[in-house]
Amino acid sequence: MNIFRLTGDLSHLAAIVILLLKIWKTRSCAGISGKSQLLFALVFTTRYLDLFTSFISLYNTSMKVIYLACSYATVYLIYLKFKATYDGNHDTFRVEFLVVPVGGLSFLVNHDFSPLEILWTFSIYLESVAILPQLFMISKTGEAETITTHYLFFLGLYRALYLVNWIWRFYFEGFFDLIAVVAGVVQTILYCDFFYLYITKVLKGKKLSLPA
Repeated sequence: MNIFRLTGDLSHLAAIVILLLKIWKTRSCAGISGKSQLLFALVFTTRYLDLFTSFISLYNTSMKVIYLACSYATVYLIYLKFKATYDGNHDTFRVEFLVVPVGGLSFLVNHDFSPLEILWTFSIYLESVAILPQLFMISKTGEAETITTHYLFFLGLYRALYLVNWIWRFYFEGFFDLIAVVAGVVQTILYCDFFYLYITKVLKGKKLSLPA
């Protein structure tokens, strides 16, 4: 565990908490892509199946359980509790265009051709593109609420910090996971435009909008 991994985890947790609080306090999931949240729930489900087979540390296990619980809680709030406020008319990204290629790639490029390893690889690949339905929704509606942009910022910050974590581990531990690094780079690139707009607009009190 290093400071970049820890702050990355905290940024990830902060993003999830911000989103849950936004939905619960406003009693609305307007502007939130349910499809992105379903993909994230699928990411955590396929990644953390090792909860039943291995134990690394109390911290590791606790974070896995928290991510799983929060992801399913978010899906519940969007599709059941506050279903009437969900804007399905704008959440129209075709997720099969992500899931099917990612599934095929996880079978072709992985560390070990075993069920758990393939599912772990699938989760890494899928996480790198799971935010696309949310970004697509923002570009379609023209703008995003400030609280939603804070959620996206912390989510992007988590991935950027994890890239630094991989660099740290390579130099100080000799550990390098090409699959995780490449997927992390792809995910961070997807956030680049958003980071720029967040800094130049949101932090100055303006509404964020993505080009259609």
